[in-house]
Amino acid sequence: MDTATEQAVLADSTWLAHRYDDAADSFHFCNIPWAERAAIPFLSEEALQDRQPRHIVSADQIDPKSLERARLHFIFHSAFCASTLLSKALGSGPVTSLSEPQVLNDMIGALRRGKPAADVARALDQALALLSRPMADRPIVVLKPSNLVNHLAQAVMMLRPDSRAVFLYAPLEVFLGSVARKGLWCRLWVRELLDYQRQLGMVPFGLSDSDYFRLTDLQVAAIGWLTQYQLFCLLRDGPLGARILMLTSEQLTDARARQLPAIAQHFGLDAAASAQVAASPELTRHSKFGQDFSAEDRVRERAAALANHADEIEKVALWAREVARSISLTID
Repeated sequence: MDTATEQAVLADSTWLAHRYDDAADSFHFCNIPWAERAAIPFLSEEALQDRQPRHIVSADQIDPKSLERARLHFIFHSAFCASTLLSKALGSGPVTSLSEPQVLNDMIGALRRGKPAADVARALDQALALLSRPMADRPIVVLKPSNLVNHLAQAVMMLRPDSRAVFLYAPLEVFLGSVARKGLWCRLWVRELLDYQRQLGMVPFGLSDSDYFRLTDLQVAAIGWLTQYQLFCLLRDGPLGARILMLTSEQLTDARARQLPAIAQHFGLDAAASAQVAASPELTRHSKFGQDFSAEDRVRERAAALANHADEIEKVALWAREVARSISLTID
């Protein structure tokens, strides 16, 4: 690609930075109009794999300081905690929301493949600058990474000292209920998540390789949840804590009239913008599938999952609290 085309792609925020190729040290861009992005639950490779054309720009051609940038804030999450709902509701106001862009997952992939941490930090800085290129008349971008990217939450917050974050998580029993309710694919997914976490050195519980083979699916899910929860607590209670708002999915969905304005204020929105978020039609729809889905529907779905798998969830939750206690981790 010639230099003029490269600069045109970098200057036009409709060209989404979609992938990072750590072997070639380059970024791949897809042209995704802003209105279309809002309708895509996750900006993943699966969702965008057929999008053409794609442009490739070498990382050495990208200077983050030269790019126009909006104010950038973050939603880090545990999964199964209404984070997509929150992202969509914020996007109904004067905010651009980006849900789980694949390019940030690629940073984790680069680390797992052994790319030096300093090189990943440089590429991460470039990715954040590219993702924060603003939509016209919307001065704030709220970025919701995949929960696979939680390992980089501290690095992200340090690279963007003016940014704030919401740490959103499902309570342990609710998380376990979601895993059980979603069935086989989800039980496999929590094993994949824990494998990622182990490879990245995140799991603090001293389990041996043979210990993992003895765990049930929900015990694996609980260890993955505890690993994320401990990370969130450490960051909230550390030097970055003043920039972090940590809450549960139940606080968000059961008391949204109070929580949504607090989140909007945390991200620097004024009263009028906060009211737009609180009145978002996205709050009455299923965040992933689009059908009508009320707060009461969410409560019924949650209660059914907990009831249908009550014995397994109760036993695993009790076990997980003992595991947490072994490292002096208190579960709220």
